[in-house]
Amino acid sequence: MKTSSLLFLFSFLFLTVQSQDYLITFDATGDTNKVSSVYVHNLNSGVQIAVPGDDTLHLVEAVGIPSAEINNDPIVIYPNPMINTSQLTCSVPETGLTTIRVLDMTGKTIMQYREQLQAGTCRFRITGINQGLYLVHVSGSSFAYHTKLISSGTGTQIPEITLIVDENSLPTDLPKSISTQFTMPYHTGDRLFFWGISGNYSTYISDVPVASKTILFTFTACTDADNNHYPTVVIGSQTWMAANLNVGTRIDGVQNQTDNGIIEKYCYQDDADACMPHGGLYQWNELMQYTTTPGAQGLCPTGWHIPTDAEWCTLTQYLDPTVNCNAIGWSGQNAGGKMKSTGTLEAGTGLWHQPNKGATNESAFTGLPSGDRDESGSFAYQGTYGFWWSSTQLNTGSAWSRSPDYSVASIVRGGNQKICGFSVRCVHD
Repeated sequence: MKTSSLLFLFSFLFLTVQSQDYLITFDATGDTNKVSSVYVHNLNSGVQIAVPGDDTLHLVEAVGIPSAEINNDPIVIYPNPMINTSQLTCSVPETGLTTIRVLDMTGKTIMQYREQLQAGTCRFRITGINQGLYLVHVSGSSFAYHTKLISSGTGTQIPEITLIVDENSLPTDLPKSISTQFTMPYHTGDRLFFWGISGNYSTYISDVPVASKTILFTFTACTDADNNHYPTVVIGSQTWMAANLNVGTRIDGVQNQTDNGIIEKYCYQDDADACMPHGGLYQWNELMQYTTTPGAQGLCPTGWHIPTDAEWCTLTQYLDPTVNCNAIGWSGQNAGGKMKSTGTLEAGTGLWHQPNKGATNESAFTGLPSGDRDESGSFAYQGTYGFWWSSTQLNTGSAWSRSPDYSVASIVRGGNQKICGFSVRCVHD
């Protein structure tokens, strides 16, 4: 009996020691040394939480954590299922144009709200939806949230989204005695995605904590000619934009972009909302601002430039040394997967179609399946492929590009006609 008791006590103590209990604090360097707020997404469990930048994130084993402590998602609908009315609460990380769309399972937009919102927590009333399953999509220039909504309503009211209140940004003076609300369930090996914000600066870090630590954000100014501010990410020796460029005036896909002194862009299917969060699509000459110099600034923000084919090589080989930078087509084993955003459209957790193979976003590059505008002026492939230009020509009519693919974890190096409309990621000078 004593032996059994001792074994039980030893096992309990061993499990207690082995359980995860990490404290994560935040600091900053670069263009500012202040962290205002941090959004944390556990890519394995799907749990998300918002933390003031001067507070502490407590990572503990999921077992025994009250649900109220971890229900800090950036988008929450209650009640869900709804009958006739429900309330949508979402965190808007930056001031700017925000779009809320409710789509049915065919992809049709049932209703939409589109207004300039201040950074902070916003609440909306949703009414008048017929019985069924819906996808709710909240997006801004550099963020996108998705969740599902079940309605058992009769649809007798007019479908409507109404702003209830627009609060200030996350408080930074919360008493430390209530810091337990910043507790997140964590299992060994879980990958966490950190989005640090400080005013107009924001940056991404992907990490698998194995002990208490400080997450150090490197903030770099990245503002385009339209005063859009972009998140950034440090990958190896390079600093990249962590969102697609979205500068310029939209024109229809049947038109070519011209050297007329106006920055022009395409939005997928000629829908302005598609440029959030996918960004604009650009013909190579427009992007380069009608120069052929590799590494030109083109349409990139000041201090940034269009990556050369060699700089794309540096990035992809850093993520996956098996990448053959001289190959055309798929190369390497998992560079694409490390660059792709996670989740799928079908699951309501992302923008990629299934299977989104190998997607870990380990690099925090957060690549999106933004599709393209092809040589004929038609749009295709959103949800399945992304295409990013380089500033290196293949010949007078074509240039090199990189493409992630929903069906593989590798990366595609291709030579494409310059009249195609592709996405753009800029790299810091």
